[in-house]
Amino acid sequence: MVRDTGSPRVDAEYDFLRVRRHQTLSKLASWMRSDADAITETLSFGDVVDALGRRGEHSLGVQVIPLDQIVGSVDKVKDFDRRFRPTSDRSRQRWQRLAEKTRMGEYLPPIDVYKLGNLYFVIDGHHRVSVARAQGAREIEAHVTEIETVLDTEGIGGRRDLEGKNWGLRFLTRVPLTDGRRAAINCTDPHDYHRLAEMIEAWACRLMHQEGAYFDKQAMARRWFDEEYTPVLEMIEEAGVRGRDETGADAYIRVAAERYRLIREHDWNRDVMQLVASSSRRRRPSAGGSVTA
Repeated sequence: MVRDTGSPRVDAEYDFLRVRRHQTLSKLASWMRSDADAITETLSFGDVVDALGRRGEHSLGVQVIPLDQIVGSVDKVKDFDRRFRPTSDRSRQRWQRLAEKTRMGEYLPPIDVYKLGNLYFVIDGHHRVSVARAQGAREIEAHVTEIETVLDTEGIGGRRDLEGKNWGLRFLTRVPLTDGRRAAINCTDPHDYHRLAEMIEAWACRLMHQEGAYFDKQAMARRWFDEEYTPVLEMIEEAGVRGRDETGADAYIRVAAERYRLIREHDWNRDVMQLVASSSRRRRPSAGGSVTA
């Protein structure tokens, strides 16, 4: 709760002590849960861009942005937590001076941020963000530079989520799907991107041998998605062997492995799918709707 005693200096001091106390308690709770990668951890702009793949950037000018979508920093990851509460008393005097100025109604210049999807990362203005959040503000003025990335930011809640994005980016280097095709491929287990890439490359190798012609990675990715993945996924749905919590890519990987285990062939047809479906039903541990390999 924001306190107002009528003394900006006293209230600014209280603001700092309050957010430091909350930050310490949050860190203690995270430690007690043995959660070293808590959702309260500030994200590193560099780590996120590396995981998503950088394509370009452009300025959006000065905008009013939501404070709760500012989740990371370019170079002060250790100085503030995810809610931009200071993690030490080192900058207490500077923080309190800014807090006092805002309580007195003084204008503070816009901060500088990078925008990735719906997430923002502070370049300059960390203390202004911290003070604004501590005093209950919901928005702040910012000079915004938008970074264009290969992958989107959806699903990034903490640093642990970057592993999946990183594997996804490696997958796209090997299998350069584009637009809607790219967005349709999501693996629950990040390491399955590597398995899927190997499956696709093996599929392309067999197809090139069959056709007696070479095609590049772009053609491989497009043809695999259109000629293999899409019709097979339709058969999986028709046969009812997709698990309730599986993505399409999860189901494809699992069912393709099951097919090969059963018949040691790479053909797809309805007879094969019925065989896979029968095997899956026999191996299903319970009637919960989830299928396991």
